[in-house]
Amino acid sequence: MTTMPLRLSALVLFLTLSTGVARAEDWPQWRGPARTGHVPVGVSVPETLPGSPKVLWHIPLGNGLSSPVVSGGKVFYLDNQQNKETVHAADVNSGKVLWSMPLDVVHKDSQSPPGPRCTPVVDGERVYAQSCRGQLTCFGADDGKVIWQTNFVKDFGATFIGERGQAQGATRHGYNASPIVDGDHLIAEVGGRDGAEVVCFDKITEKVVWRSGDGTPGYASPLIADLAGARQLITFMADGVAAFDPADGHALWRVPVKTALGRHATTPLISGDIVCVASHQAGLIGIQVTKGSEGFSARAIWTAKDLAINFSSPVEVNGYLYGVGPRADLICVEMKTGKRVWSQERLFSGNPGNAYGGFVVMGERILLLTDGGRLILFDADPAKFHEIARAQVCGQNWCNPAYANGNLYLRDNRELWCVRLVSP
Repeated sequence: MTTMPLRLSALVLFLTLSTGVARAEDWPQWRGPARTGHVPVGVSVPETLPGSPKVLWHIPLGNGLSSPVVSGGKVFYLDNQQNKETVHAADVNSGKVLWSMPLDVVHKDSQSPPGPRCTPVVDGERVYAQSCRGQLTCFGADDGKVIWQTNFVKDFGATFIGERGQAQGATRHGYNASPIVDGDHLIAEVGGRDGAEVVCFDKITEKVVWRSGDGTPGYASPLIADLAGARQLITFMADGVAAFDPADGHALWRVPVKTALGRHATTPLISGDIVCVASHQAGLIGIQVTKGSEGFSARAIWTAKDLAINFSSPVEVNGYLYGVGPRADLICVEMKTGKRVWSQERLFSGNPGNAYGGFVVMGERILLLTDGGRLILFDADPAKFHEIARAQVCGQNWCNPAYANGNLYLRDNRELWCVRLVSP
């Protein structure tokens, strides 16, 4: 009789609790099954990259920054169709569009061409999509029929101003933080009145299970992780980092992070009991979470303003952060200390203000999709940058790709692509 390794056992339990019926080969939400950018243990990953990866299919699509997700033999994606944020489901093998449904009127501002920005979440027979204007809809994954919907502004008194004055966070550029499934619940950053900063819904019926907090959402998607011995919902809001008990919404701790317009976009990163976030003004910040006799507390133990990641969410491997630095360079940072251990230049095509990378951790290696459409496979090694292979796969993009069944699903400014990385 063999025993499952502790780390693998914990991962399997976490995926079961967080994503319900999600399969190991699926990539059903933002940054993968656990929202960490990690491919699950046991899933086949490439040892290298072919010079010209095989394109299985590619299809045209409208504007948008929402990343694709994969579940149950379908790839789900959003784009702008006739000035409406539109949800699509396509066959993973052929790219044939199976259904398309409008979600909301598009929001227009100076940040990018008008289109959806929030990545959908798939949970078995349902897919949840959220618009920039705060329309949250549950669709049937098989046919696209609307199961339930709610609107943050109309139903919870949330504010959506748009790009005017000193509007903060989601009220300015949209509700971009992807909701998260937790067992029987769907949790979203709503920013409503009367304690509806974060709202937990029954994922089947739409019934509100709990509501908590009085802040304004940023743009970063929340995640659930074990910190200081307890499961915690970690959010990066417009005014700082906050944690809630995902079971009942009880506020656990909050650390202020003040910037001019609350432009906080990086998904929180976890290493042990350290939470790491970044913004273009505040810098890279390491927050230590502890539990004492009076409950949880958290404080910033280091801040590195010279490592201010802008809006590309980094990944963590063995206590080290890998992300896009403020000089449009790839950086490796020790998360205990905030010390940069190395950087690599000339990988990204964007200038320092808009350079972007989508990261997928594949065991002890990392696959990077650059903003210029290049794949770079490198070792997750804090000693040095070691590139294994690179290949051009698409055009310019700000995309986090999805990896499922040996294929990489990604979008650029014009098309949705399926690229083969591991032979069946």
